[in-house]
Amino acid sequence: MEDVEETAVIETGSGNMTIRFWPDAASNTVENFKKLCREHFYDGTAFHRVIKGFMIQGGDPLSRDPAARGVGTGGPGYTIKAEFNQHRHTRGVISMARSRDPDSAGSQFFICLADASSLDGKYTAFGELVSGDEVLESIGNAAVRSDGGGEKSRPVDRVEVKSIRIVETAIA
Repeated sequence: MEDVEETAVIETGSGNMTIRFWPDAASNTVENFKKLCREHFYDGTAFHRVIKGFMIQGGDPLSRDPAARGVGTGGPGYTIKAEFNQHRHTRGVISMARSRDPDSAGSQFFICLADASSLDGKYTAFGELVSGDEVLESIGNAAVRSDGGGEKSRPVDRVEVKSIRIVETAIA
């Protein structure tokens, strides 16, 4: 009998990225992310924040409308409890975005473009990129403009998340 693991395939306008989950470290976060994927919550959203050399952020339902105000503040209508763990925030790690409240994450996530040890133990890391590093690099190099608050992090050209689907893969 073959063992299987579930991965997430993030289909973007720049190509696909595949994420392997860490359910042993953040089981509720992983289950919440998979649930949202299965509900097609992320389809048509965008990576609305790109900070070169740091991270790309997506998962805001408000980002479906390029003209929407408040992009970066949307969520699924609920929050989940943080699951801080021993995984380090290194290139390719996916983690939950949140406000100052540690238990304020819902749907927004970010993928690290480089090591970010200042986030270790403060944000819920729940998986890692296993393919599509060139896509991560491409999105991470997107031209950005001010988001209106002075931070230059909004991609000039929309970086669409076409879908995120959960795929079962055989493991050895």
